[in-house]
Amino acid sequence: MTCTAATLWTVLIADDDPSTRRVLETRLAMKGFAVTAVSDGLQAVDVFRLVDPDVVVLDVMMPELDGFGVLERLRRVSDVPIILLTGLGDISHRVTGLELGADDYMVKPFSPKELEARIHCLLRRNHRGDAHSTGVPSSRPGQMITVGELRIDLLRRQVHRAQERIRLTGMEFSLLELLLSRAGEAIPRTELLEKLWGYTPERLNDRRVVDVHISRLRAKLELDPEQPELIQTARGMGYLFQRLMPSELTADY
Repeated sequence: MTCTAATLWTVLIADDDPSTRRVLETRLAMKGFAVTAVSDGLQAVDVFRLVDPDVVVLDVMMPELDGFGVLERLRRVSDVPIILLTGLGDISHRVTGLELGADDYMVKPFSPKELEARIHCLLRRNHRGDAHSTGVPSSRPGQMITVGELRIDLLRRQVHRAQERIRLTGMEFSLLELLLSRAGEAIPRTELLEKLWGYTPERLNDRRVVDVHISRLRAKLELDPEQPELIQTARGMGYLFQRLMPSELTADY
């Protein structure tokens, strides 16, 4: 991975294993991160409100409130990047976490160096308020795209349907932005994973990260997610956004 952080980021770690917390606190602090670590889910929710972290590393199995519960609560109020830590055999946990709004997952036991690289890449693409943080070049001449009732503001990284804002996480918007930049072209799952999450899938299950994010996007953007018209599946390959007409692109607004 080549992604790097350009400023001092705040990381919230929630894990009930003292050794995991100690290793991550030490390593990330040495790399210039401001680190806050807690040992249970309720602490994670409370501390999140206080420190307003740039990224959250969240273990699934924790006392008081498990990682899924924390994830649900955080997603009600924030689109902060979240990395879920799951057990090696817990494939269902990974899928559930992604469906609830996690941006990525790491399987225990994991390499702290790999986690650090994942954090850097998520921050580069998802930092709140940075309209140019995705690292995905756009070939679109305009900053606003209108598709039916949807208005997609590439500069502010916002989506509206009529007057209602559709809340997307940073990674969801980055995925949408990449699909839009190559509208009408099928993009393989492996390429989406490499460009947005910064790593090559080592297992077939890794591609589920892309599939679940596509499902989440469809649920928010499509009028009928079961019969999608905007984000289509290229069977056996990947996904594509419907071809855009020149009239749907707006340079000034």
